[in-house]
Amino acid sequence: MLTAGTPVKGSAGYVAIERISGTLHGRTGTFILQHTGTMNRGALQLSITVVPASGTGQLTGLTGKMDIQIAGGKHSYDFAYTLPDSH
Repeated sequence: MLTAGTPVKGSAGYVAIERISGTLHGRTGTFILQHTGTMNRGALQLSITVVPASGTGQLTGLTGKMDIQIAGGKHSYDFAYTLPDSH
């Protein structure tokens, strides 16, 4: 993760790459998420997407995006993804 703040309170940016290893819908493998975020005087804009063609194993062909909700200082995640039909 790489972050940069500004002299203006509540304004900053970050980028990050993370490799995920796990199971989705009973299928195992890895994939990469790319994060890009900015905060403009406290207003957050965030994009987290699956890097195209990064899925391995049974997650080959995975596409999707993730949203992070922050409420009361706690983070929750919503991962909307698509896996190709397995044959």
